[in-house]
Amino acid sequence: MARLGDLLDDLDDLLDPSAFRDYGPNGLQVPHPDGPDAEVRTVVSAVSADLQALTAAADAGADLVLVHHGLFWDGDPRALDGVAAARLRALLAGGIALAAYHLPLDGHATVGNNALLADALGATWEPWAGSGSPPIGVVATWDAPLPVPELLERVAAATQPGPLHFPGGPETVLRLAIVSGAAAGMLPRAAADGLDGLLTGEPREQTRGLAREHGVHAICAGHHATETGGVQALGARLAERFGVTHRFVDTGNPI
Repeated sequence: MARLGDLLDDLDDLLDPSAFRDYGPNGLQVPHPDGPDAEVRTVVSAVSADLQALTAAADAGADLVLVHHGLFWDGDPRALDGVAAARLRALLAGGIALAAYHLPLDGHATVGNNALLADALGATWEPWAGSGSPPIGVVATWDAPLPVPELLERVAAATQPGPLHFPGGPETVLRLAIVSGAAAGMLPRAAADGLDGLLTGEPREQTRGLAREHGVHAICAGHHATETGGVQALGARLAERFGVTHRFVDTGNPI
């Protein structure tokens, strides 16, 4: 059991959300009815704050839900529609707090989605300056170039079966940009930086042609699947540091 405010302070100190210009608020989005002094016994993590995940969190007795994709985004209407209201209702009825960390979680060096993906692929990595400031992506490198079929096998093992591959680059890959989620638009930047390809989550219609014409590989392994690592790592950190119970809810989104 731990104090909610202490957990949130720990996450904010770790991820430094104020350093990022993001698409929505990072940190606490829905408070607990007992405020920062609320006692937290169970933390549930999920990639997205959709109703399936929030209902599962309530069923698990969560006091705090920790997600990568929160409830509020720039451009969303101010008035709540039925979907947004149902999601909030699930949290409020259960007395559950919700915190979200988006770009800060993508770019973190130890619990970040992209660093964890590079580790899972057996690569060393460095921050990719071409992915923003602060950088959210990484450049993964291997001691020897990987044949493309072997790379795809590793990606499938780390994310989900059958990642989409749009070929265009060399037969072996030595340096690969990794930016989880919806970063297919960064493909030309990866080519301009002399990289062999880009691993991201979801493609755009033009991804196939751009990969061919820029001479690089594009690998799209699922927005959800490329972003399961970070929230699990955050939940495990809280369990270890504060003695809370952590459970990850995987809603199994193939996109």
